[in-house]
Amino acid sequence: MTQRFSTEQEAFWAGQFGDEYIKRNIGDPLVGSNVAMFAKLIANCTGVERLIEFGANIGLNLRAIRHLCPAWTLDAIEINAEAVGRLEDWGGVNQIFHGSILEFQSDRQWDIALIKGVLIHINPDFLPRVYEALFKASKRYIFLIEYYNPTPVEVNYRGHSGRLFKRDFAGEMLDKFPSLRLLDYGFVWHRDTAFPQDDVTWFVLEKG
Repeated sequence: MTQRFSTEQEAFWAGQFGDEYIKRNIGDPLVGSNVAMFAKLIANCTGVERLIEFGANIGLNLRAIRHLCPAWTLDAIEINAEAVGRLEDWGGVNQIFHGSILEFQSDRQWDIALIKGVLIHINPDFLPRVYEALFKASKRYIFLIEYYNPTPVEVNYRGHSGRLFKRDFAGEMLDKFPSLRLLDYGFVWHRDTAFPQDDVTWFVLEKG
């Protein structure tokens, strides 16, 4: 039975394009760059035991975090079946929630809720729902790593419209949840000579 989704963007990533994304984004250099970046975010945190990633794909972020913090319990939400299979094969994830983050529900909380390169692909009308889910899932910290733009803008994504949106995601979360505060932020350039990222801006938010 074909799974039904609330938005075109969910179906896009659950299907063939999501499978092709996996093939384009794999390899140790990507994990190495993630290790360098996540070390900066994690340096802001204390008392962490559990982390959940919203939209984990094949686990390139979680593998880096496992390298830095081998004792942490790592969970994941992932919409693409091929990616879920690769997460299972890796074996580093405690629990995988196979489905859309728009439908994710849990009474559990994690010390860190992580999202990287996913908010940019969410239908903007549904962003408040994802913000709520991130806030609810986090016991203390939120790691938010996305393309930044001071005002909302849509960008053509590999020939597709309605699939990539840039905006001030962290600012919107800070405005929506007054108990959140900014601990740290930074930018990683795609031309970094040692550990490049895809021009992402990262934020560490803490619940007050």
